[in-house]
This record gives sequence, structure tokens and C-alpha cells, in this order.
Amino acid sequence: MTPHVRPLLDWSPDAVVFDCDGTLMDSERHWVEARSLAFREFGLQAPAGFAEQAKGMHYEECGRLMADSVHKPELASGLTGALLDHFLELVTDDPVTMPGAVQLVRTLSGRLPLAVASNCPMVVVEGSLERAGLRTHFQHIVVPETGDSVRPKPWPDVYLLAARLCGVPPLRALAVEDSLTGVESAHRAGLRVLGVGPRPAGDGAERADLWLPSLHEPELLTWAETRISGGPEPD
Repeated sequence: MTPHVRPLLDWSPDAVVFDCDGTLMDSERHWVEARSLAFREFGLQAPAGFAEQAKGMHYEECGRLMADSVHKPELASGLTGALLDHFLELVTDDPVTMPGAVQLVRTLSGRLPLAVASNCPMVVVEGSLERAGLRTHFQHIVVPETGDSVRPKPWPDVYLLAARLCGVPPLRALAVEDSLTGVESAHRAGLRVLGVGPRPAGDGAERADLWLPSLHEPELLTWAETRISGGPEPD
């Protein structure tokens, strides 16, 4: 936890920005399967440990990494296209929210601005949130295609733009993330960060202010219900 700031759950942000894959939507498993199918389509096999290496990565960068990992950089475009096609088919057939996501979003909704900052294409984020019944709770969705100058995570761009659209300084916004790529992006943008899910190995996890096993943790829901009022922060 960052030493010079108040503990995260003793703090009230002015906006919350969520990652989508693996944070709100249980779609990381779809990316894993889509990568496997794309490799198989080209007669290839994913190297050991590739799933963890690719977690949270923008799909175009992932396609390039897939090609480089099997020493066939000339296949980057084909693997990228196959990856996205397989993922869209899988996520359309099986949209599932992460534990606690619906309750937390609905609790926060209307109390302060909510946004999504994702490395996924807009069609994926919009469609997933719509099917999960969550789309109307978010005022803004920011993805790399939002603008020519918006670079994917781990660049800070998506979080900087999300905070600006919410009308708050980055230091007054909370990012909710599940991957080291996303945590790095939010940290570089100046947001405070809540990590959710299994805590990843490596020093990058320390950039989050707090890690919790899921969005369904009682202390998190209590925080949302009691400290987030949309008014001035209590002393």
C-alpha cells in the first residue's frame, strides 16, 4: 500500500473507473480460449506461460506477441484477426459477470460518475455490458479506439481520459483492475488502484493500493454503501 495516502477503504473517491475483462466481465477465460483457437487455426501451440504473459494486453499487441512467441512474426496480422474473431464468438455466446460486479456497480451508480477503461474493442465492451444489464450505469467508456492519441494499457491514456470525462482529477478517481498491465496503466495515470482477483506475482502488484479476492468481499460492499454518498468526503 502506498505509504503517504490514507488506506483505500478509508477514502471516498469522486469517480470510479472499472476495467472490463476479468474485472466486471468473466471474459478473460474467453481470451485464453480464443488465443488457443487462433494458435490451433495456424497449426501452432501456445508456449508455456503465455496466458499470464498476455493477460490484460490489447488484442493487437497480443496478436503480435503470439506471432513473436512462435518465431513467426509474419503471422501477426492473421493471428490478430483470428484472435478477435474467436473471442467475439465466445463472449457473445457466454456473457458472465464477475462475482460481486453487478451489486457493486448498482450500489455506486448514481452516487458518483462511473466509467470503464478497457483495452478491448468498443463493440466488445458495449455488447458485454449491455447483455449483463450494466451499460446504463456507466457515463463513459474509453478504449484505445476512442481517439488517435489514446494508447492501450499499460500506457496511462485510457485512465487519464476516463478521469477527465468524469470531471475529476486523476488523484480523486479510483481504478478497479485485475491485471498488472491495467494496474500499471492506472498507476501511471495517477489514480488510486484497487486490484481484484488472485494477486499476480511480481513487483507490479505493489502499485495497487489494495488487493481483494473479488468484488464480492463484504468490506468492499460496506465501503460502497456507507462511504460513497456523492457528497463531500467525511473527515
